[in-house]
Amino acid sequence: MAKKAQKKPATEKSVATPAAPAKEEKKTVAEKAEETAVKVAAKVEAAVEKAEKQAEKVATKAEEKVAEVVKKVEKKIAPTADKIKKKKTSKAKKPTKSDKVTVGEAVKKVADAVEKAVDTVAKAAEKVAKKAEESKVAEKAAAVVNAAEAKVDKPAEAKVEKPAAPAEKKYKKKVLFVAAEALPYVKTGGLGDVAAALPKALIKEDYDVRVVLPLYFNIPDKFRTTMQYLGCCYVSLAWRYQYCGVFTQKYDGVTYYFIDNEYYFKRNGIYGHYDDAERFAFFSKAVLEALPIMDFTPDIIHCHDWHTGLTPVYLDVYYRNSPYCKSARTVFTIHNIQFQGKYGADICDDILGLPADKKSLVLYQNCVNYMKGAIECSNKVTTVSPTYAEEILNSYFSFGLQDILGARKYKLSGIINGIDVETNDPATDKALFKNYTKDTVADKAANKKGLQQMLNLDQNPDVPVIGMVTRLTEQKGMELIANVFEAILSKGVQMVVLGSGDWKYESLLKDMQKRFPDKLRAVLGFSGDLASKIYAGADIFLMPSKFEPCGLSQMISMRYGTIPVVRETGGLKDTVVPYNGATGEGTGFTFYSYNAHDMLYAIERAVGLYYDYKDDWKKLVQNAMSQDFSWNNICKQYIALYENL
Repeated sequence: MAKKAQKKPATEKSVATPAAPAKEEKKTVAEKAEETAVKVAAKVEAAVEKAEKQAEKVATKAEEKVAEVVKKVEKKIAPTADKIKKKKTSKAKKPTKSDKVTVGEAVKKVADAVEKAVDTVAKAAEKVAKKAEESKVAEKAAAVVNAAEAKVDKPAEAKVEKPAAPAEKKYKKKVLFVAAEALPYVKTGGLGDVAAALPKALIKEDYDVRVVLPLYFNIPDKFRTTMQYLGCCYVSLAWRYQYCGVFTQKYDGVTYYFIDNEYYFKRNGIYGHYDDAERFAFFSKAVLEALPIMDFTPDIIHCHDWHTGLTPVYLDVYYRNSPYCKSARTVFTIHNIQFQGKYGADICDDILGLPADKKSLVLYQNCVNYMKGAIECSNKVTTVSPTYAEEILNSYFSFGLQDILGARKYKLSGIINGIDVETNDPATDKALFKNYTKDTVADKAANKKGLQQMLNLDQNPDVPVIGMVTRLTEQKGMELIANVFEAILSKGVQMVVLGSGDWKYESLLKDMQKRFPDKLRAVLGFSGDLASKIYAGADIFLMPSKFEPCGLSQMISMRYGTIPVVRETGGLKDTVVPYNGATGEGTGFTFYSYNAHDMLYAIERAVGLYYDYKDDWKKLVQNAMSQDFSWNNICKQYIALYENL
């Protein structure tokens, strides 16, 4: 009791009350906070003797007082503290100007007072815990301390900011791909790969992308039998009035639509029919006519190659008032300018049914040209590589379209194709004799041995194998190979060729295989399984194209660690970096002129590096396998194109 008597004056001094005030006055925030803190400390000290009951009261009182102060500060009512209603009647002198404090000072004093109170509470809680070990007093006292400490920081935050409004989600445009082929339904060339892989990549970027194809007879039954019928309409084509059925199916996350008309599409083969002009004019117009059945309103209609070249034309001539496509913008991609859809001028009336004042959209050099119509009417025209976009402005590469392309050059740009890195992956490809990665590339040797054994070639791991997976045509450089075929085979190599095409080149391969049975294997036709084995089992991949809009084989070969030898044209130039022996940089070997001996020299450089500089060759393989040709990166260029329309 004596100790308490000694402490009491000190306590009273810290909260001394002025004598005989004239009337009750309102206190400042700082004074009230100090008084509250002392009272809290006094009550906690008393709780030492009254154990659990008093400790609970102290805890409750402390939490209420701290919460009250924090709440008032956060609401910025400190400057108007004179409005705070007194909870206890007390007398004080009228505050002078010197007694007034700013909000920041008041906050600081409150924080200091509360911190002192917390310290007092902590000390008292320790005493309570000692006297009530088995009770809940200790837990509650600790809870008071934690709660008080958590509240101390809040008064220091004088500025209360409003929570930021959630960012508005950017609108992603809806895109309709119009193509004559797409995997996995039907494919004859690179177009089939692009029309499948690019939509899948765009969907990963949250774009709503859909693809529309003709419902060919060649589409496998496993797909046809699971398609859903949506409805039908009729398409006018000059004097014709043709049925158009619409089916749909989802594959790999992409929605596909199929235009059905058995008269046009229930045939063996996709291209090369006598009435292709009529078949693809119908398809190009049916796509627009069927949009209400699809219940899809595209922002972008992206057409591919001449087979769909009339879609932008029909859109501008007949469908700009349709609510489903009146504001649609169009993109046309040239995959191979050699094939343009050229027909006699008479089909303007008999098949296309264009008004007289619109015939000029498709007429070019005294004939109807579907590709010219697309170039004329599309908002943007792209090619499948930047170099090819430059080349087709030259008459050597343009196949007669240099004039219209020069006049519409402002529309033209090039975006390199990508490859499906999931399908073309040596780590998972089931066709390989042994899977491998960049880190386990030594296992590639097992695929070389397996390929040699499969094709009955000498299983010599030291002899470089040159592979080709190609169409046997002049465009693919077969003319160059024919001129120096014997010289190539005399360089201490083995050669494997897979493909079909012109009769004269097929005959050449058969004859050369008879003459060099221990060096050459030619497999006429196509096999996806054997193609993968060649990509993995060969050491060098030969692709000496006369022109190449993009090319996919050189990218696939690099992914499999097979070094390409290519001519510097189109996409080959854009994807293969010439090897530099001084720096070790590069991914393959190239030559510029369309000349057989320039090609032969490039092959000699590749074979020489393979034989004489093994470490450099291994580094070159690592360079090639490190390249990223995935659609995930390339599709961003298309996104930029779409967003600028």
